[in-house]
Amino acid sequence: MTEAMPRQRKKILLVSAHPEPRSLNAALTTFAVERLRAAGHEVRVSDLYAMKWKAAVDADDFPDHVADERLDVLATQERATLAGRLSSDVAAEQEKVRWSDAVILQFPMWWFAMPAILKGWIDRVFSNGFAYGPAVPPPYSEGALGGRRALVSVTIGARESAFSERGVHGRLADVLHPVQHGLFWFTGMAPLEPFALYGAVGLPEQRFAVAKRAYGRRLDGLFTDEPVAFRSLIGDYDHDMRLLPGAEAPGASGLDLHVR
Repeated sequence: MTEAMPRQRKKILLVSAHPEPRSLNAALTTFAVERLRAAGHEVRVSDLYAMKWKAAVDADDFPDHVADERLDVLATQERATLAGRLSSDVAAEQEKVRWSDAVILQFPMWWFAMPAILKGWIDRVFSNGFAYGPAVPPPYSEGALGGRRALVSVTIGARESAFSERGVHGRLADVLHPVQHGLFWFTGMAPLEPFALYGAVGLPEQRFAVAKRAYGRRLDGLFTDEPVAFRSLIGDYDHDMRLLPGAEAPGASGLDLHVR
């Protein structure tokens, strides 16, 4: 009788964004860390509120920037990134992303988007020259951060039906498209279907126990579940970055055009 092969040890960066350490999001973060470590993985956590993360991109991100010069953010960001001259907090987070095999974003949905502090983490950390730009592989394909998995875990106050095809808020896939496609896939990471916990306000303990079981299954499949099959820029789009005629699946429209 042969022994089962052990799971390969992976490295996971979990970025959490909620101001209350006793919140549902904090509990999901703790659960994920414990589950992943129990499976033998290595986990690092960036708790943005606890870190007092500075959300705004400004001249302080670039120590070599001359105070009286006009700040061209994209050009300055690229020069500073390639020269290794970003502020220490940004450089530290970029190193965590480089280290990782997967990135998990844990956040509550506020006004149909992530909290500003998490958007600021993305704005500052996913810099020109690091996550995209002429010096790295092309976007929407292998990308600068290719080879990594990515998962959104989001809590939502509304009921699930409100984020459906005919729901008043639109489909969750469409609401999260800027993250799934515009952040993860743009940079080459393979996004998994998001984990969403609906009706999160005043969640009863019994429902939380059910949610943890469901989330546990998603975490167990972090490196084995099939990612969302977004189309590649190379081969599926023309020079003007438009989907080639006839490439769409029968009946597909809207954002579904960009999924195989």
